[in-house]
Amino acid sequence: MTPPAYETARLLLRPRTPADLDACLAMDTDPDVMRHVGGVPAHPGAYRQELAARLAHTPPAGFGYWSVFVKPAPGRFIGWVVLVPHGDDPDLVEIGWRLRRDAWGNGYATEAAAVIVRHGFTSLGLTRIVADVHPDNAASARVAARLGFRSAGPALYGGEPCRRFVLDRG
Repeated sequence: MTPPAYETARLLLRPRTPADLDACLAMDTDPDVMRHVGGVPAHPGAYRQELAARLAHTPPAGFGYWSVFVKPAPGRFIGWVVLVPHGDDPDLVEIGWRLRRDAWGNGYATEAAAVIVRHGFTSLGLTRIVADVHPDNAASARVAARLGFRSAGPALYGGEPCRRFVLDRG
């Protein structure tokens, strides 16, 4: 089951496809975008292959990545939102977001992630969603707070320290 596409007041979200590869790679070469998620890939060719494999992977039904576009320029990729089983604990479901630097500060991450949170709770029947945020990523912590997530304290993601935020279905 391919996840549905969504539309908000300002954004279009559609399931990410292999056609998004170059836009994702361009975003992931920006050191500011990648500062809190492992940095710019050290080996671009290997990263391209890894990302292409990820784009071709079919997640469990209803889960996945959504590419985000602004309505006035529907071909302008500004980032993605993801809802998938947690990489370290498959009993958890995680949400994440990444935006191009030129899209920061507009509320797009909150607007896009809110739709996907609602999808998780209503379409998938989830009872809890987590967001793991790098300890120094104040902007993503603010997005999580605006979405209603509460701090659950420190955690590990992929062996790295993070701050865990939790949202329970209300």
